[in-house]
Amino acid sequence: MNKILLSSLGCLLSASLQAAELNIEVEVPRLNVAEYHRPYVAIWLETATQQHVADLAVWYDLKLADKEGEKWLKDLRQWWRRSGRHLQMPVDNVSGATRKVGRHRLSVDGQQAPLKGLASGDYHLVVEAAREVGGRELLRIPFQWPPQGPQTLDAQGQHELGAITLQLTP
Repeated sequence: MNKILLSSLGCLLSASLQAAELNIEVEVPRLNVAEYHRPYVAIWLETATQQHVADLAVWYDLKLADKEGEKWLKDLRQWWRRSGRHLQMPVDNVSGATRKVGRHRLSVDGQQAPLKGLASGDYHLVVEAAREVGGRELLRIPFQWPPQGPQTLDAQGQHELGAITLQLTP
């Protein structure tokens, strides 16, 4: 009897320790242009009514002298209006260097901020990119939190962003 009780308790604890997770893949496309600069990219979560919830990543030029790279963050217009202008950059676990052409992954654990304690509901993953001597592009992927089962959602950029993939794991 005790073995059955302990076994049941162990299964219950292991199930509660498994947390939902977001896995994001962002493609920076190769562009055939005369003057190429790596894009600044902001990745964040917002409610279905476009209220900012949390910043997941901001990729910009961290190495410019006198924090000159921060000056251009306002080119990420939607992110800047919703969150960026209120932040003191760099932000731990959010800020990072610009990325080269290719696919880049970001994982967010449901047991840690910003997902820990996130209310159930409808959300958007938002990815915005802006490039010097280039354009600006913003993509939204709607999803429900917490996920009821494994899901893969995606969006396709047209010029500054390539494929964006969101994998939800319960």
